[in-house]
Amino acid sequence: MILRRVRDNRADAEAVRTVTAAAFGGDEWSERRTVRFTRRVRHLAGTDPAGCWLAEDDAGDPVGVALASLREGLWGLSLLAVVPGAQGKGVGTELMRRAAAYGRGTLRGVICARPHSGAARVYRAAGFSLHPTMRLSGTVDATRLTVPDGPAIEGGPAQRDLMDSVDRRLRGAAHGPDHGELLLHCRVVVADDLAGSGYCYLDEDGTVELLAATSRRIAVRLLTSALLSLPPGATATVRHLTAEQEWALDVGFAAGLDLSADGYLCLRGRRPPAPYLPSVQFL
Repeated sequence: MILRRVRDNRADAEAVRTVTAAAFGGDEWSERRTVRFTRRVRHLAGTDPAGCWLAEDDAGDPVGVALASLREGLWGLSLLAVVPGAQGKGVGTELMRRAAAYGRGTLRGVICARPHSGAARVYRAAGFSLHPTMRLSGTVDATRLTVPDGPAIEGGPAQRDLMDSVDRRLRGAAHGPDHGELLLHCRVVVADDLAGSGYCYLDEDGTVELLAATSRRIAVRLLTSALLSLPPGATATVRHLTAEQEWALDVGFAAGLDLSADGYLCLRGRRPPAPYLPSVQFL
């Protein structure tokens, strides 16, 4: 097995996608999903080259990948995937070791993990606490939602400083360049008044990509506003809710969404931030 850094080019991005598709299976990849995934890989390979690793077999075929980022002292693992034929052979452990070395000396870390026991063992061995998470999903019934208690406006690049400030308060580090990537694919709703500050990224398919707020009141307002902004009959998904996010459960139940188990929020050096809904991609 050969490990090398992921390069910021199409060929390596496609190799990462091939490994991810083989490792996790599921539905066929739409053109939009492929484009967005490719941009994510190239974004991280560009901002964090020392944290992005590709494993290849003796024939040069990709068999595993790890993508990690480092933002103001917070290390995050965006992706760890190994093709089925290479699982159980130490590939994932070695990839995790290389990715973790990128954050050497950093006390705080975060991973949004799938419910995969093998990966969970790797993360626990790396010193992470595993917090079970829940998922809200279903068709939004707007008639059951309470009108927000204040304004939540459409945001954009002009709000990046505000969003980074909220990030630092909630997660101890700004998302920085990741906001630029998120703004390419998602709408962002922003609130900023005497009740607090916060933002919520909403994908066009109704998925809440990331939400951070300085108060529960603002978080409720943002999530409610995001769900109400969807067209009638639209579906929504809100992922990686820890037990600390009961405010989100209340909004989701009011909107008629269903609750199910999701995966794990893996944290090192801190408890789950709240009110906060992490991005699966950018943590």
